Amino acid sequence: MNAALVIPMATSSSIEPAPLPAPRRIEIAPRTIFLILGIVAGIWILGQLKTVVTVLTVALVMVGTFDPLVAWLERRGWGRGRSLVLVFSIAGLSLIGVVILMVPPLFQQLLSLIDQAPKQRASIVHTLQHYSWSKPFVKTLQDLPVDDLGKRAASAMVGYSAELVVLIGYGISTLFLSIYLLADPVRSKGLLYSVVSRHHHVKLAKVLIELKVIVGGYMRGQLITSFAIAVFVFVLLTICGADNALALALFAGLTDIIPFVGGYVASAPVIISVAPQGTTTALIVTGLMVLYQEFESRFLVPRVYGRVLRLPPAVVLVALLVGGTLAGIFGALLSLPIAAGLQMVMRELRVDLPGEGLADERIKQLDDQASRVYEELTENSTAAEAGVIADDLANLVKRTEEGGPTLSAQMPAVQPPP
Repeated sequence: MNAALVIPMATSSSIEPAPLPAPRRIEIAPRTIFLILGIVAGIWILGQLKTVVTVLTVALVMVGTFDPLVAWLERRGWGRGRSLVLVFSIAGLSLIGVVILMVPPLFQQLLSLIDQAPKQRASIVHTLQHYSWSKPFVKTLQDLPVDDLGKRAASAMVGYSAELVVLIGYGISTLFLSIYLLADPVRSKGLLYSVVSRHHHVKLAKVLIELKVIVGGYMRGQLITSFAIAVFVFVLLTICGADNALALALFAGLTDIIPFVGGYVASAPVIISVAPQGTTTALIVTGLMVLYQEFESRFLVPRVYGRVLRLPPAVVLVALLVGGTLAGIFGALLSLPIAAGLQMVMRELRVDLPGEGLADERIKQLDDQASRVYEELTENSTAAEAGVIADDLANLVKRTEEGGPTLSAQMPAVQPPP
């Protein structure tokens, strides 16, 4: 007997419609709205105060550059005031000397080039007219407006004179601000610590210490690379017998501080200065300048900066583009230390990639321990006094993170204020 498999057929009455999904409501908390509005307002205010932010940033860079020198003099018996006077006097006299040695010869050479431009154009056109392939180039050269180049250059200089006066004024303001911050660093830091919760003072002190290392290392690297290219250009032009070798070498050293393109900007006047020596000499000098740029970018810069910046090439390029767009040449000059500083702040705030949980947990425990000790030591202290203790604790925490003694073993080195 065969068993039949009977599948019951569902009637229409037994089929129930699927329930409709419950409507979802997306609500934004008022706190989130105010936070977004605050961020937008803050960005707008920074845009309006771009000049003030630039002055403050440059002043802080000067503080990070000169503070190690002032501290070094203080450790050798000089007072803070005398150390500041000596450091800024040497810096000011060096700047004046560079301007005197560089600007008049280069200005005279520029005037000579402007005066001889029509004659040089006529000579080049006369040479190229003998070749049939050079007709487009001849036409382009003949259309160059070099006849009244001197008048247009003079009018442009007059137009930029007002901007130069404003720039000098901002420079003086930046100088005095940096001197004030260096003259009384305890009080200056006290103003910063007074607006930050004491629970975060040790972390803030660590950030300030790292920023000083970054800025100091970056500026020292700039001085070394600028000095190197200045010496190279001076020796090269002296061998070639070019005029104004010292002025051109100083110009090369100054323009080398512009990331990526500074050395190539310095190469143009160097090549022009040896052009009267002949085409062969000009080509040799051009090749040597290109080779030096490769040597500097691939060998000298990585060893001079070491691990101070620790920026990937893509981050360097983006930082230069953003800095140049927002603040011109000053933005390009300061973009790398600012980018390195932001990267360091993210690292100190523990915004890290996955995979380092154990190390992060140990560091967080160390930060919490330092914060508890700090709050106990500074219970009745002023912001300036608390800032001094925060600096001491931050140095001890950094030493512990680098594999030194534990924080508890180093605590006798930190004393509460009287």
